[in-house]
Amino acid sequence: MISYLKGTVATIQKTAANRVTLVLDVKQVGYEVQIPWRLAQHLQAAGDEPVQVFTHLQIREDQQILYGFASAAERDLFRQLVSVSGIGAQLAIALIDTLGLADLVQAIVTGNIRVLSKTPGVGKKTAERLALELKTKLAEWRNTSGTATSTVSTGPAPEILEDVELTLFAIGYSSEEVSQALAVVSQDNLVAKSTNPEDWIKNAIAWLSQ
Repeated sequence: MISYLKGTVATIQKTAANRVTLVLDVKQVGYEVQIPWRLAQHLQAAGDEPVQVFTHLQIREDQQILYGFASAAERDLFRQLVSVSGIGAQLAIALIDTLGLADLVQAIVTGNIRVLSKTPGVGKKTAERLALELKTKLAEWRNTSGTATSTVSTGPAPEILEDVELTLFAIGYSSEEVSQALAVVSQDNLVAKSTNPEDWIKNAIAWLSQ
């Protein structure tokens, strides 16, 4: 319903329950938006400069809550997180706050339960369910939409290719963008020899962000 809001920061407050509320002034209308603390720190440095916040509107019988995120990819990941049984909005925000977008997606795709469990409120069983359900969804989306980068002549070793692809897809990059990034990154001899998915992911994101 509301994809994003663009305006200036009126106030940012942190409640006793560690929830961070932003009031964004959009043409003299103040929108109350709950945001991750990571985003709050970034917005506090913006001063009077206009900022853009990507939003998700949650409608309940007794209230409507607007959640805000730094990017469309972060907002979309939030939607994926709350689709998992046992993961509510507050726990999804906590996951994003604790790990950040790239590390969170990588932990999900690689099934890194130890990393996922670093988030307060996420136990081993919740982390396992999160990794299993979302990796399955991402893999199904990848297969049905034909996004495999099989046309890339050089790239990550086969045993880590899926993890690298799924992480980049989940962050929001298209199949074409992923193919181009992996082709370029593979020209770096150090990266080309690496069997660590994180090396490929970080270098691909760096190139895609140029």
